[in-house]
Amino acid sequence: GGLDRPSGGDLLVDGRLIGQMADDQVTLFRRKKIGIVFQFFNLLPTLNALENVALPLVLDGRSKAEADHQAEILLTKIGLDKRQHHLPEELSGGEIQRVAVARALAFNPPILLADEPTGNLDSKNGEAILALLKRINQEDGCTVVMVTHSQEAARYGDRTIFLRDGRVETAGS
Repeated sequence: GGLDRPSGGDLLVDGRLIGQMADDQVTLFRRKKIGIVFQFFNLLPTLNALENVALPLVLDGRSKAEADHQAEILLTKIGLDKRQHHLPEELSGGEIQRVAVARALAFNPPILLADEPTGNLDSKNGEAILALLKRINQEDGCTVVMVTHSQEAARYGDRTIFLRDGRVETAGS
């Protein structure tokens, strides 16, 4: 995701070598090309769902009205249009994770990185998040790269790569 520099080899994304970019270029690249869903949601507790999704757009210079409109579209897409004015503390774990997914999709990135997206959810909400990620991949053409320890979650992927101690152990489709 460009948060860390490669310790070896090259990382080529969209025809660009990430390791050769200046920090400000990596930041802009990440903002426009890569959405990140963190394991612990990272929503701002004083902002409602709509504001949490709209915030990256406002910080990018969009008007509040434009950012809110885009956030409403995304929240509707993930089934939370009726909960958009609720604070994170008023949402379930599954709803909070869906807001985090919507926020990661704010710039319509071609790549979505999901770090243990079901790690803090019960099985029902976990399955709903996995189905949402699969739908985003199929309908929007967004490449979803998911890190998980769950074999059940890994089954949702079209391709699975197993890492052990930082090295690729096996890869399959």
